[in-house]
Amino acid sequence: MTERSERTAEPAGPFGRADPARRAAGVETVDSAPAPAPSLDSATRAYVDHRNLLFTVAYEMLGSAADAEDVLQETWLRWAGVDLGAVRDARAYLVRIVTRQSLDRLRALGRRKEYYVGPWLPEPLLTAPDVAEDVELAESVSMAMLLVLETLTPTERAVFVLREVFESEYDDIAEAVGKTPAAVRQIAHRARAHVAARRPRGTVSPAETRAALQAFQRAVETGDMRRLLDILAPDVVALSDGGGVRHALLRPVVGADKVARLLAAGWYKRGVERSVEPIQVNGGPGLLVRADGEIDGVLAVRVDDGCVSGLYHVRNPEKLNRVRRQTPMSR
Repeated sequence: MTERSERTAEPAGPFGRADPARRAAGVETVDSAPAPAPSLDSATRAYVDHRNLLFTVAYEMLGSAADAEDVLQETWLRWAGVDLGAVRDARAYLVRIVTRQSLDRLRALGRRKEYYVGPWLPEPLLTAPDVAEDVELAESVSMAMLLVLETLTPTERAVFVLREVFESEYDDIAEAVGKTPAAVRQIAHRARAHVAARRPRGTVSPAETRAALQAFQRAVETGDMRRLLDILAPDVVALSDGGGVRHALLRPVVGADKVARLLAAGWYKRGVERSVEPIQVNGGPGLLVRADGEIDGVLAVRVDDGCVSGLYHVRNPEKLNRVRRQTPMSR
């Protein structure tokens, strides 16, 4: 796909191209959800109102937009058959359905990832500025945090996401994961401790983030080793995901010197014209990489203390569909 066709392609909208609720509602949308039409029935209206939230829950559970969209389709089919007269809280009920469907898919994904070719990284999303402005949401969908969540069991991940990110009540979480409230409290405590030991170091101001990304972009574009060493943290980690289709690192590369040499060597390949442009990836800084004008990958950047401490390079073509248009997310 050329740059021109990327800009003019029809946006899928917040429902997703195949979302049954979109057809049921008879609504065509752009990148943000409009106010529901007065003619929408109660079930569709509730689904439309909470769809961005439901997508965010599913994505944080799965790390895959494609799988999250599948979960939302299943959620709609189940929600459409619910007796709304017996539903006390539509938001909580919908989140419960999404969580159960995500848990089923997460367990299946675990088996699928065993056969994934090369390292696995979450599917990157092009996000709007409002996601970055919500510090807690931005951290929860960042590449670094999603990789931390990968180290939890499926139930721990569900409990952590619902409690820490979406502030769900323990009773509601218990119904969603099929545990007692007491058990959920124990799981939440264990998951919090696990994540706290591995989560990103802390928040970084927008100005500091922009300055670091600009310095990193200039260093990459020029291939200047000195500039790269100046902006990379001493313990920087680089990971990449090619899905067995594109060249990628077989294991993490650690250390400023090794990562700088890797970037300098990989950037200037004969016969290939590369370019980068800054974008918002998963609520944080990133670079969209093009080779001969075509999208070649996304480089999500983690910034700590004014330096680049993490690089997450996704080149698998199947994971690059969500970097051509913004994905609405909410809590």
